[in-house]
Amino acid sequence: MAMLLPLLFFASCGSRTAADTLRIGIAEEPRTLNIWLASDANSRKILSQIYQALYTRDPETLEMIPWLAEKSPKYEPDNLAYTVKLRPAKWSDGTEVTSEDVAFTAYVIKKFNVPRLISTWRFVKKIETPDLYTVKFYLKKPNAVFLTRTLTAPIVQKRQWEGIVKRALERKKPLATLLNEKIERPIGTGPYVLEEWRQGAYLHLRKNRFFFGKGRIVNGRVLGPFVEHIILKIFGTSDVAVLALKKGSIDFLWWGIQPGYIDDLLKDKNIRVFFSKKSALYFMGFNLRKPPFKDRALRRAVAMLIDRQFIVTRILQGYGSRMLSVVPEGNRFYYNSQVPRYGFGMTRDERIRAAYAILSRAGYTWDVPPIDAKGGLVAAKGMRLPDGRPMEDFTILTPPSDYDPHRAIAGIMIQEWLRDMGMPAFAKPMPFGALLQKVKAKHDFDAFVLGYGKLSLDPDYLRSFFHSSGDKPRGWNMSGYRNPVYDKLADASRAAMDPEIRRKLIKQMQEIVLKDVPYFPLYNPTLIEAVRKDRFEGWVEMLEGIGNIWSFCELKAFAGGE
Repeated sequence: MAMLLPLLFFASCGSRTAADTLRIGIAEEPRTLNIWLASDANSRKILSQIYQALYTRDPETLEMIPWLAEKSPKYEPDNLAYTVKLRPAKWSDGTEVTSEDVAFTAYVIKKFNVPRLISTWRFVKKIETPDLYTVKFYLKKPNAVFLTRTLTAPIVQKRQWEGIVKRALERKKPLATLLNEKIERPIGTGPYVLEEWRQGAYLHLRKNRFFFGKGRIVNGRVLGPFVEHIILKIFGTSDVAVLALKKGSIDFLWWGIQPGYIDDLLKDKNIRVFFSKKSALYFMGFNLRKPPFKDRALRRAVAMLIDRQFIVTRILQGYGSRMLSVVPEGNRFYYNSQVPRYGFGMTRDERIRAAYAILSRAGYTWDVPPIDAKGGLVAAKGMRLPDGRPMEDFTILTPPSDYDPHRAIAGIMIQEWLRDMGMPAFAKPMPFGALLQKVKAKHDFDAFVLGYGKLSLDPDYLRSFFHSSGDKPRGWNMSGYRNPVYDKLADASRAAMDPEIRRKLIKQMQEIVLKDVPYFPLYNPTLIEAVRKDRFEGWVEMLEGIGNIWSFCELKAFAGGE
């Protein structure tokens, strides 16, 4: 019967579907079910229901809580070691989860230098497995991301992967062989397993009868899963997907909905719209390696001229928030609101006057200044650098509008605000890959508007973005920012195992970045999602939306539904 469900689902979009089947719309085909290769959003959505980690985050507090682990890790400062006890759990094939699986996962990551994962495992010196349910990690040196990133990596089954790993190590290109391995039936510990994947059409997940959380109370929540089947339908466009949601052909649209659809969806009594904060950063970056943005005063003036409220209100249509810091507001533990608030709450006239004051003190002049002899605002012309030379034309690179209209339009508006000050700014959209090549690889740019759509809740990325060691071709320090004081704080934050000490250090790092402005945070878009409320209930709201492990473990058929 289980295999018939996908066929019944697609026989007629208007047909009634069993109450134990959750129907989800996703944007694109998953690129892979190989956990080591999966980096695209849709692959990771599927695999998040199959592979699990030792620890995960509480949906309300965002604190780390035991998941495959039984309790918090035990720390031995003298040995720089952490001991983790596993809770009783089975793989989806019915075999037992043991410490050998955890040790094997670490072995694969370190042996192959698996991209995206190796940076959070490299500092693990060795792993011991004193018994089947105990794992002991020894670190080379203190590293705070061990608790927040290393222990949240997905664990794989040694039995499924050891033969694949052995064959890969015999090849000339072991990593490429590992990543290219086609995995058709991933074995995991999550609430669901893959039943069928009909490429180009749908994926069918069914409940994992061996899921370790079934019937347990974890962190005060009773876990299922209570839904027997999940059908994930692939849609090519938002228009078709939204129509399917309205018609009742799907129950959940698992990707961000554009604001233009909101009014129509809110009118439908059978649809509920969720508005969630994102762990994201959309920003303007500057090239500090050369004039004109080598000058901190100029960067501060640019920050003062940008109207972030306009971007949120007009470009994002109100579905977003102004970003004050380089850590998102939703990351409550580390967020620092006490940073310089360039232009915050100011009118256009006030921003121009404030920017003019900054630049005048730094020695900039104009053929026609933005403020005349009577104190009135006029169209500025001929801005000159402190050495008297005319400011040369500079370019603000943005993605094209068909890739991200928000960033493209923001670049155009920033161009106009800077021209009010007499700056010869020119916004230039370009293909995303070419943009990254110029900014990250060649460092051939003046300024740019980019974004990180899903940042880790551990803000160690601040070290990557702004530490001087990252100022190299293809390094993450794209602006070329160098500050010895910042580097010292960033290194200390990575080594700080005490969360409160680390929190203070990271807040100081945010203050320094906003004073020096290698990046200027612009906005954080709201994640908009919609569900049918006449079919299932129990969606769990948290940072990054309702498509999380807690929702899929707690959802139940609506009592008044089918």
